[in-house]
Amino acid sequence: MQIEAGSRIVIHGTRAGSTERHGEVLEVRGEGGGPPYLVRFDDGHETLIFPGTDCEIEHGAG
Repeated sequence: MQIEAGSRIVIHGTRAGSTERHGEVLEVRGEGGGPPYLVRFDDGHETLIFPGTDCEIEHGAG
């Protein structure tokens, strides 16, 4: 998975009852667009992530 700053991502809940988390990639810290990514989630929380199979790029209109 290669992402650039400004990309929107979604992390799907992996357990029953867990919700999706949506966020914006603020920085790409890996080589060639790879992880880790600094992400600000819509709830304001910022963290470094190494996305797994539960993570995908959101595709918006436009």
